[in-house]
Amino acid sequence: MPFIDASQAESPLVVALDVGTSSTRAILFDSRARQVREMEASVSYSLQETPDGGVELMADSLFEASVCCLDDLYKKIASRVEEVQAVATCTFWHSLVGVDAEGRAITPVFLWADVRSRNAAAGLRQDRDEREYHRRTGCMFHHSYLPAKFLWLQESQPEFLDRASQWMSFGEYLHARFLGYSLSSISMASATGLFNQHTQQWDEEILRHLPVDRSRLSELGDFDSEMPALAAEYGKRWPKWGKVRWIPALGDGATSNLGSGCVTQNELALMVGTSGAMRVCWETRTFEIRPGLWCYRADRNRIVMGGALSNGGILFSWLRETFRLPPADQLESLLAQMQPDSHGLTVLPFLLGERSPEWADHARGAIVGLTLQTTPLQILRACLEAVACRFALIQELLREVVAKDARIVATGGALMASDVWKQIMADVLGRPIVASEEREASSRGATLLALRALGVVSGLQELPAATGKVFQPDVRRSEIYREAIERQRELFRKIISDRRS
Repeated sequence: MPFIDASQAESPLVVALDVGTSSTRAILFDSRARQVREMEASVSYSLQETPDGGVELMADSLFEASVCCLDDLYKKIASRVEEVQAVATCTFWHSLVGVDAEGRAITPVFLWADVRSRNAAAGLRQDRDEREYHRRTGCMFHHSYLPAKFLWLQESQPEFLDRASQWMSFGEYLHARFLGYSLSSISMASATGLFNQHTQQWDEEILRHLPVDRSRLSELGDFDSEMPALAAEYGKRWPKWGKVRWIPALGDGATSNLGSGCVTQNELALMVGTSGAMRVCWETRTFEIRPGLWCYRADRNRIVMGGALSNGGILFSWLRETFRLPPADQLESLLAQMQPDSHGLTVLPFLLGERSPEWADHARGAIVGLTLQTTPLQILRACLEAVACRFALIQELLREVVAKDARIVATGGALMASDVWKQIMADVLGRPIVASEEREASSRGATLLALRALGVVSGLQELPAATGKVFQPDVRRSEIYREAIERQRELFRKIISDRRS
């Protein structure tokens, strides 16, 4: 692991604040983007789910988690706290919170997994040209994006639209509270479905069809945009950070690519955390957004293109809890003893619906082939393989975007915790999988952009990411999985395709 002791850390130092769906972490990095051992703080929490498909977090509770993390870290690094020159925030894409004229949240934080706007997405699909919308925004008419959420709010909770003076991501809300001012980074705005990837401005065409206008969205900026100093309340709380530079909140998917060293078309990031994604990031001025893929931005010069799965580590966790499976270390041993696709099952792993590559809002999970002899362990193995099969479909779409021999780098807590799953990925994709050794890739990526904004580094490849074990595909197993991929395709066509509602 690329950790260093505090005595080895080189100034200037950077604090990375990573706000995720299950925890918030504040982590100290040095000027070479190395994580400082034991210099971190975290707070865990749970998503709030509603019976009708809502998935939320409370904005102020999430804000307090960030405050607690920064409090703890400020104390831990007391002897070197004045060497911190920047705080870089990364957080989940596709979030939405409404705030009143006093800057206080009046809504929960609506997350990408909230499916209550699926009918609104279907309405957009019927009324608008989705292909043209995708060409401009890199997004689809899907419940995870903001256009559908605004239309759902208009129908179900119009009082929020009446009361909110501004709509923003949680990262913007965080900075509005800390600094008394916020802006939306290009990175964060690019994944809303309200942003034109080519002009790098809010997309006026889609806004004309929504119950919000540009005046209620944040000002746009980039990672190097100047932000004000801490507001008085927090300046008193952390007095030695009074002149620290705050970096506008960045999308954690983009920073994960940067932090794991996947910054050209020669590298492909494969991430499985709560959700999953396969992404390529590169610097370009002109590009075409391929059907089936999304396209966002890391900054004004770099696009991020790929596909996303709503069901990654959250599927693994659900199976463990539902079937009361053994601890993770025992599961690894048991799963490793099983032969590929030996369970007789075909799975559509859509507990939270489907995103890439079909963007089927209405999709639900399915397990076909169950018998009296089927065991919970077989179902678990079949689901892990099914997730890998979904990534194989995304890989097909990315072939014309990435280099033929592009290296695939594995990241994300769920995938990094299981060598068996990494080997399944290698066998299903038919490509070597290189395990990242950057435990906090998203935080490291945010740190790299902070160092770039400070002028400490001039390019993101100056500080290479650490990698570890390589998982080589087995030709025989890859052949077996090709048949499994085709079975999954056929099952999708039979029970899900062309039934959008």
